[in-house]
Amino acid sequence: MGSQEQPCYTLIQGPPDTEQPSEMQLKQDLENSDIVGKIGALKKVIQLILNGERLPGILMTVIRFVMPVEDHTVKKLLLVFWEIVPKTTSDGKLLQEMILVCDAYRKDLSHPNEFIRGSTLRFLCKLKEPELLEPLMPTIRLCLEHRHSYVRRNAVLAIFTIYKNFDFLIPDAPELISNFLEGEQDMSCKRNAFMMLIHADQERALTYLSTCIDQVNSFGDILQLVIVELIYKVCHANPSERARFIRCIYNLLNSNSPAVRYEAAGTLVTLSSAPTAIKAAANCYIELIVKESDNNVKLIVLDRLVALKDSPQQEKILQELAMDVLRILSTPDLEVRKKTLNLALELVTLRTVTEMVEVMKKEVGKTHNTVEHEDTGKYRQLLVRTLHTISIKFPEVAASVIPILMDFLSDNNELAATDVLVFVREAIQRFQDLRPQIIERLLSALPTICSVTVHCHTLWILGEYASTTGEVLGVVSAVRVSLGDLPIVEDEMRKAAGEGNTEEQQQLEGDKTTHTQSQQQKVTADGTYASQSVFSTTLSTHKADDSPPLRKYLLEGNFYLGAVIANTLVKLAFRYISLDSELSVQNKLCGEVMLVISSIIHLGKSGLPNKAMTDDDFDRMMLCLQVVSESNASLSTIFTEQCRTALSHMLAAKAEEEEAQRRDKRGGAAAKVVEHVDDHIAFTHLTRGGDPASSDDMFDVSMSVAVSGGKKEGVDLSTSKLSKVTQLTGFSDPVYAEAYVHINQYDIVLDVLVVNQTSDTLQNCTLELAPLGDLKLVEKPQPVVLAPKDFCNIKANVKVASTENGFVFGNIVYDVKGSTSDRNVVILNDIHVDIMDYIVPATCTDLEFRKMWSEFEWENKVTVNTHMTGLKEYLDYLCRSTNMRCLTPEKALGGSGDYMAANLYAHSIFGEDALANLSIEKPLDSPGAPVTGHIRIRAKSQGMAISLGDRVNKVQKATIKSAGA
Repeated sequence: MGSQEQPCYTLIQGPPDTEQPSEMQLKQDLENSDIVGKIGALKKVIQLILNGERLPGILMTVIRFVMPVEDHTVKKLLLVFWEIVPKTTSDGKLLQEMILVCDAYRKDLSHPNEFIRGSTLRFLCKLKEPELLEPLMPTIRLCLEHRHSYVRRNAVLAIFTIYKNFDFLIPDAPELISNFLEGEQDMSCKRNAFMMLIHADQERALTYLSTCIDQVNSFGDILQLVIVELIYKVCHANPSERARFIRCIYNLLNSNSPAVRYEAAGTLVTLSSAPTAIKAAANCYIELIVKESDNNVKLIVLDRLVALKDSPQQEKILQELAMDVLRILSTPDLEVRKKTLNLALELVTLRTVTEMVEVMKKEVGKTHNTVEHEDTGKYRQLLVRTLHTISIKFPEVAASVIPILMDFLSDNNELAATDVLVFVREAIQRFQDLRPQIIERLLSALPTICSVTVHCHTLWILGEYASTTGEVLGVVSAVRVSLGDLPIVEDEMRKAAGEGNTEEQQQLEGDKTTHTQSQQQKVTADGTYASQSVFSTTLSTHKADDSPPLRKYLLEGNFYLGAVIANTLVKLAFRYISLDSELSVQNKLCGEVMLVISSIIHLGKSGLPNKAMTDDDFDRMMLCLQVVSESNASLSTIFTEQCRTALSHMLAAKAEEEEAQRRDKRGGAAAKVVEHVDDHIAFTHLTRGGDPASSDDMFDVSMSVAVSGGKKEGVDLSTSKLSKVTQLTGFSDPVYAEAYVHINQYDIVLDVLVVNQTSDTLQNCTLELAPLGDLKLVEKPQPVVLAPKDFCNIKANVKVASTENGFVFGNIVYDVKGSTSDRNVVILNDIHVDIMDYIVPATCTDLEFRKMWSEFEWENKVTVNTHMTGLKEYLDYLCRSTNMRCLTPEKALGGSGDYMAANLYAHSIFGEDALANLSIEKPLDSPGAPVTGHIRIRAKSQGMAISLGDRVNKVQKATIKSAGA
């Protein structure tokens, strides 16, 4: 074999600091009788040959002094040695010494130890010299009759490989293996033999399968997998064979092996579109998901089940299995449950909706009876949203769903309770006959609510939809009870001063005395006495213990709730006026409303709450007070009608947007160009079965995707690769270097091309790297030797720990051969690791966005600096450049205006969230002026907030440069 055709072998890396032994020393160690010394020397020989060293005199020494040794470790090392040692002369002729080696192979193939026989047979699969294999063929045939299965199965593999590479050495291999297969009992041997027949003589494989097709279920799983592969290939190449073998696939759906059942179900779906086949495959997938313990396997099989639904014909069949799909909810993993609920939502029909709601009710009950966990709250949210969607889709079940969901209002999980109110708001708007029931349930749940946000939502719904005098008075009474005695300030001061009942007065006086005594002994750090009023201390204790819920929130400083109460009471007052014509009753209710509002305003200005009332809340409550006092028809219309009209418009826009998304999702596959008009037409009956272009083999396609990762449509790979190349040195430097930065989630591979531009040999040329940020160098690159004008590629792996910009600094250090000067250094340009490689667009609800916005503590405010003049144009450019998704609906961004506000969201591969709020405007006096404003970025970590802000500044500079050009 010529030097240009040397095969590539497995490389064994040796320690870099060891001294290279001489050939003479190696010969002495190999001739030594000590087994340990022989093993060490043989390992060194193997490493040297792998590293390209030529050791021509060592071959005969190994044959004379090492091959006769019976030690198993030596035998294993010899197999590696014979694989890599050059076996031919420079002109391609076999070395004379290999005749002796061939005789040694023959002896090992007849060795009484089955391990040595089997290992030698496996080694023969790697030989590429037919001259060495030809004398061994009779011995290899005899190994098919060995008593041990390890030898027999490796003999089959050896025959298969030899027949595939050099069929003239054993032309009767298919017949030999076919006869062997009929008499073999071991499953691993039968699997290897059957696999060979599939690739060497498919007709013989089919003949064997036909003789034992009724016994397939009794075979081992490794053989069953090969049978599934054969049936798929045969039926795909020759569809007329489907009727012959499809019953076998049905039987394999009941195999004991999950892998066999999975492959059989996938094959059945591709071979047949009959309803019974689709149903059987779907049932098999569901059983696998329920019984398999690995969550990764569950998700993979669940994706297969979701893919089945994409076909309209198959979706109708899967709709009959909607209740079986819900069995997957027994899995505790949240991601599996989320996918299952989404799939069930798409499969639910009028026939199964009642049963599905009952199952959901049971699942809701289970979340109440378990120990509270983070995933429990999230699962509860998923159930609420699912029931919400089902109720809107099928109004007839809404009446039975509402009582179940109302129990969530008193839940400690604020997000689940808020999701319930979002559903209630939509249900009470859409289903007028359910309004009395919903109002009654909300009034009964009002005292048990434990969240100020949920209280705000509930009061808004009650104020908007209480439509009878009884309901209006009931809401006003509930608000009065939740606020306690009025006026609030006088009542709190009376309680604090001890002017309540006698027992309370005595208790407060005792608390006051105790506190006064303890107060006298308080001294601050600078030596002065601390002063604190008894009133404030007693009041805070009282607030924490006995205050009604709404009053407690107000005393804590939540005066947005006060504005909601005022708004609700004004609506109720106007509605009551339209329902009851008696003037005195109207005035009485209006006076009560004004008392409540003025009492809240007084409390806000009194200084008693923990936080002061904001000007916005004060203005809103004063406006409500003025509106009630004036009470004219135009204001009544705004409060009682236009608010509900705005809600109906919002719900209609939301429904229209969801329908458009559903339509796009369904029509996306149909609208996609499957074949162009000038594509070649492949007629399966006119093409050879072996032609790789004749069909899309599922196994070949899946293997290709697994190896190459698939090609993204619309992406020019050469362009995308070149865009990631960073020049590290100048063209005039003695060493030129450039790096290709390949990012694979948590790992960064730096493939550095180093070019020696000098006429000297560079020794110990080392790439030294120093990462900055949350980057860590896995291992230092090894030194290399560069010949004059030579080049090489050096790879370095860097681990990434978090989502933020990182830098890798470095230099190249080398010695010049024959020079006595110090080491030479070339400083490299820094390599920038961009945050954009780690974040992807994501979606979340408005409530989740607000919750994260309030929780995230790091904020970065970036000023908009661009030459763009369009508000929507700038928003789209920002989303494209930062990998963030706009959460604000498209309808809210449409139309013409001078300002825009939008929320953006992205998620990193490390589980971190990035939020952004864009507030921009155009000057009124100059429409052609560029947009101005700010971008507020919030994240949980400082690095992510800063890095995203740097990215925004960078893309803004790009717009300025392009405009200047």
